Amino acid sequence: MASLKDLRNRIASIEVTRKMTKAMQMVAAAKLRHAQETASSARHYSQKMADILENISVDAVSEDMSCLMAGTGKNDTHLVVVCTSERGLCGGFNMQIARVARDFIGLRLTEGKIVKILTVGKKGADILKRDFNDLIIDHVDLRAAGKVDFASASAIASKVIAHFNADLFDVCTLVYSEFKSVTNRPPVCLQLIPLPATPVRDRSMNTTVSVVYEPDIASVLDELVSKNVSVQIFRALLENAAGEMSARMSAMDNATRNAGEMIHKLSIVYNRQRQTQITTDLIEIIAGAEAL
Repeated sequence: MASLKDLRNRIASIEVTRKMTKAMQMVAAAKLRHAQETASSARHYSQKMADILENISVDAVSEDMSCLMAGTGKNDTHLVVVCTSERGLCGGFNMQIARVARDFIGLRLTEGKIVKILTVGKKGADILKRDFNDLIIDHVDLRAAGKVDFASASAIASKVIAHFNADLFDVCTLVYSEFKSVTNRPPVCLQLIPLPATPVRDRSMNTTVSVVYEPDIASVLDELVSKNVSVQIFRALLENAAGEMSARMSAMDNATRNAGEMIHKLSIVYNRQRQTQITTDLIEIIAGAEAL
């Protein structure tokens, strides 16, 4: 049985841990509101970008389609961009994203496809290295950036487009956590290249509208499609940031509660052992007095 001094030291140590987890919970809660608003704004922007591309594609012919939009015409090599956080202490947030990415990669491999992985975030890279170390061709570390910005997303998009232009893959899929609520942040797989096919709209509905593209529709599509890759990656990073903060807030709240329960249980053990020791000392004093 632990001594009273050991119990006091353990209670004090857990108390320090509880203060730390409580502080981390409060910091995550403070950052979550801003991250949630930013992710919501980016979601609307990315959806509007997709709508614009869909409207332009109605007027485009096959010759006008960008390579990023039409793809290579093959489905043999897949690039999987896995976005996770740079820091831990956020429960199973990163493991859930890695699990979906692992299932997606495994399915492509069973179909006989060639899979290449680009990891964004240290935690996802560490998890995927255990099973797919040979498939990881590139890694992006965002710890130096400090916060999520469009410049970081553009740098990642430039890497993806450079790999595509070098004929290193045919299909690119983005894996990240979509933030829906504090308790609901499911990992999703979004195809970036080529753009998923959309239903062709009836051209007769737009006969009253005349659209002029300058300098031409092909140039407009080239610019917008490459920009769309950056926008979708930026949205994924913002969604991940909001999901990470909500996961950390929940994890630190649970850790704080668990620390409080441990302190309560250890305090009961300490008080009982202390009372036992006091009683034993009193019995010894009384027995000694009677012996005299």
